[in-house]
Amino acid sequence: MNESPQASRVKLWTIDFTLLMLCNFLLFLQLHMIVSPLPSYVQERFHANAFEVSLFTCLFALCAIAARLYSAKALERGLRNTMIYLGLTVALLATLGYYFAGGIALLLLLRMIFGTGFGMTSTAFPTMASDIIPVKRMGEGMGYFGLSTSLAMSIGPMIGVTLLQGAGFTTLMLCTAGVIAVIYPLSLSLTRKKANKVASSAGSVPQAQPKAASVSGTREKLPFNRKLFLPSILNALLAVTYGGLVGFIVLYGKEANLSNPAFFFLFNAIAILIVRPFAGRLYDRKGPKALLIPGTFFMAGGLILLSFATSMPLMLLSAFIYGIGYGSMQSSLQTWMIQIVAPSQRGMANGMFLNSLDFGIAMGALLLGGIASLTSYTEMYRYSAVAVVLFLIIYLIQGKRSGSFDVQVHPLLAHTHIEGKDKETND
Repeated sequence: MNESPQASRVKLWTIDFTLLMLCNFLLFLQLHMIVSPLPSYVQERFHANAFEVSLFTCLFALCAIAARLYSAKALERGLRNTMIYLGLTVALLATLGYYFAGGIALLLLLRMIFGTGFGMTSTAFPTMASDIIPVKRMGEGMGYFGLSTSLAMSIGPMIGVTLLQGAGFTTLMLCTAGVIAVIYPLSLSLTRKKANKVASSAGSVPQAQPKAASVSGTREKLPFNRKLFLPSILNALLAVTYGGLVGFIVLYGKEANLSNPAFFFLFNAIAILIVRPFAGRLYDRKGPKALLIPGTFFMAGGLILLSFATSMPLMLLSAFIYGIGYGSMQSSLQTWMIQIVAPSQRGMANGMFLNSLDFGIAMGALLLGGIASLTSYTEMYRYSAVAVVLFLIIYLIQGKRSGSFDVQVHPLLAHTHIEGKDKETND
């Protein structure tokens, strides 16, 4: 994973890359603006129990996963623009439909429809980014791109909870719909271009490679790549802990008498902002082990500290510690998944990354919600740290078994990785 000093000189920050980051940020922002305040709203409005509340996260995630399974194949067939605009339209209409939801059943149905639209668009944006980012800066580039997702996941709940408490659910719904609407004009310049044009100019591998099938063998014909299972499982375990945060941090704040629990996400975002640029460069030089192993200690420490938080300063410190671990580990897993598949399977890799993220969040909300109903939210966050410990155990066992903790970069990417140095330009 060692890089030459010249690798950092390949141009990364293009207009297309910046626009993609902004579109992806807004897409995940509108999602997380409503994910965290929704359990509190449903509980107060419809007097829902813990199981019913968890269904809003679980069913949304399952529909997003199903949509991505189709979207990955559609992207391989060149239907990128269709996935973006169809997904945005479905998500927008479902969001506006919240206004007419007078019961739990209809609100659940709208969340499922929204999940379908979100799954389509959320697969397209990171796939476009992995085509644009130069291969020699893939770790750094996906680290920055993943920052748009992590920041949205961090500040979205805080904005959503503030809007719900201060202005009500209708205002929250209109604001999230407005965020989706803004994505349409921003993505126009991106969708007008051919899918592979920017990839070729940025130093990535063109999608059409006659040797791809022979390199990957029969795996190219499968709807999945078995190499993606390990990082997907690890990503799901990380997401389990985040599911407990977005689903129950507001309710935990009431239990622990914390005045503003939504500020947890603000300090989590600050930590991610600080660590993400360094994490991407470290990944390119040292590989995932330099981030994943120490990151588990930060995440577990943040969760344990949160469970003992009886004051705002202690809660904010736990958020910062958790953010250091989560911010460095999640982008590493996404880069890992992109690097081990052929360029034609980047849609599949990003789809599996996002699916494992949503699956983990859904299972986290479901399992940890059950634990909280039997014990307390304080105990629940201590149990959630077990997922991080399990992450570390699986990663260490697999590394020992394979004899290496380094990522085995796909041959097509490895070949491109050592070419074209004479064409490098300053950023």
